[in-house]
Amino acid sequence: MKAFLIRWVVTALAVLAAAHLVNGITYDSWGALALAALILGVLNAVIRPVLLFLSLPFIMVTLGGFILLINAVVLKLTGLISPGFRVEGFWATVFGAIIISVVSWAFSGLFKDENNRVRVLMNKSQLTGIKQARGRVVE
Repeated sequence: MKAFLIRWVVTALAVLAAAHLVNGITYDSWGALALAALILGVLNAVIRPVLLFLSLPFIMVTLGGFILLINAVVLKLTGLISPGFRVEGFWATVFGAIIISVVSWAFSGLFKDENNRVRVLMNKSQLTGIKQARGRVVE
């Protein structure tokens, strides 16, 4: 349950960043934003893997660039399903997908342990696998 809540908050922060940085992505209230993050998470878990599998040849030909279009389609579907959250226009959808992907990736990295499981890292003893760099020498 804790991992689900962390992912939901990370997705909500990513959607919030996209809404503030991209003209054409709007939300009416914080509740609409939270619902859009939840719907986006469900669509990413259910529909996105199917789309990735079906478009595998295009992904390989474009060296992964087609994944951006899939992310944009999932974001547009979120805007169509979620009340109070709108994504208007092709470029707003594409740039919003880029921002959401980058912000989600960056925040998710803060909460993963050495086994790639989502976990909140609270103190220095939990960061045992991280090496510190001093100058050009890694300890």
